[in-house]
Amino acid sequence: MKRLVVLGGGISGYGSAILAKKEGFEVFLSDRGQIADRYKQKLEEWGVPYEEGSHDEERILRADEVVKSPGIPDTAPIVRKIREQGISVISEMEFAARYMGAAKTICITGSNGKTTTTSLIYKIMRDAGLNVSLGGNIGESFAYSVATGQYDWYVLELSSFQLDGMYRFKADVGVLMNITPDHLDRYDHCFQNYVDSKMRITQNQGAGDCFIFSGDDAVIGGELSKYGLTSRMLPFAAQVQPADEGGYYDGSHCTIRFGEELLTLAIDELQIKGLHNCYNAMAAALATLAAGVPAEVVKRSIYTFSPVEHRLEPVKEADGVLWINDSKATNVDSVWYALESMTRPVVWIAGGTDKGNDYEPLKKFAREKVHTLVCMGLDNAKLEREFAGVVPTIVSTASLDEAMQAARAAARKGDVVLLSPACASFDLFKNYENRGELFKQWVVEHV
Repeated sequence: MKRLVVLGGGISGYGSAILAKKEGFEVFLSDRGQIADRYKQKLEEWGVPYEEGSHDEERILRADEVVKSPGIPDTAPIVRKIREQGISVISEMEFAARYMGAAKTICITGSNGKTTTTSLIYKIMRDAGLNVSLGGNIGESFAYSVATGQYDWYVLELSSFQLDGMYRFKADVGVLMNITPDHLDRYDHCFQNYVDSKMRITQNQGAGDCFIFSGDDAVIGGELSKYGLTSRMLPFAAQVQPADEGGYYDGSHCTIRFGEELLTLAIDELQIKGLHNCYNAMAAALATLAAGVPAEVVKRSIYTFSPVEHRLEPVKEADGVLWINDSKATNVDSVWYALESMTRPVVWIAGGTDKGNDYEPLKKFAREKVHTLVCMGLDNAKLEREFAGVVPTIVSTASLDEAMQAARAAARKGDVVLLSPACASFDLFKNYENRGELFKQWVVEHV
């Protein structure tokens, strides 16, 4: 019996362990931290042995293969020891794809926009009556869905960390939203390493597959010639109109072409606003047209799609001040799109764990739109230094409550208070969801 070890007991790990159990592996799950009760309950129901709080190295190093959760870096001591033993290390995506049968995949990655685009694609597929599962970096574990259901399509949001552990996996429809600096602390502070990771979305694709990508992204444009891609190329853009198939935004409408299908979207009729959401809508339309969804179904679904939680999510308007939760904006590019979409004066709440950010791209919008920057983090020195002389008022705070009090004091009638941090959440919060939930709770209780 083949021995498989799963590192990490979160949503990725528990799903992988259950699929391994179902497929007859001798499986063991190890998490150096604590495993959530709901995942332990599932592991126990399936009879999966596990440990938490430490790693049994002797048992782990007897594995034939290891499935590593995406949150565990390659630099972790246990991962280095596994690799030194010559043991194969793969991601949940690679493992689960071996057992999904004849199902097809739509895989979405990018530095920004992937969660909204993935959610929109899933909605369109569901509205079309297709047998579809949502997973990857959003929704249920891909492996758990494969273990417990039978689907025709899997819509998967993929992070760079998940892509890094994928080798034979292939996206039938691959979507690359953009590539901007992010997570450089996991890539030796080398942007090209991160770019190479994102471009893995194209690996193993052939003539029968589709690759959807931003035609406006100079980084992607510079990479395409390196790969000799034979898949069907479908760019979406607002700057250069695609010559044949693809999507184009002219400032008021998006026009999407796929084969004989032609679809036009009036931007004023979308519930999701801003240039970034035009890109998201075009990418989702192309992906679902490629999956065979009729153009009219695609159009109707996009028009009825609401904003994703924690991504430019309106929370409440009171006394003429609109409070917006954009906690998912954990990098500079996400905040660029957030500030770009603002049409009212802004009180901007930012800060957290800096990932080597270059804030220069934000300064034009900050100068034009932001009158107060509220820094929320344990170390705000870099933010204060970068925006001194750019934003008239900068307030440094070290807790959510302190930041919210400062934002409320600074906001005037007609303003927006925008939580758009540009940083990871781990100094004060469990994750960006926790940060967004606490922001919304504070607004509901105090505004």
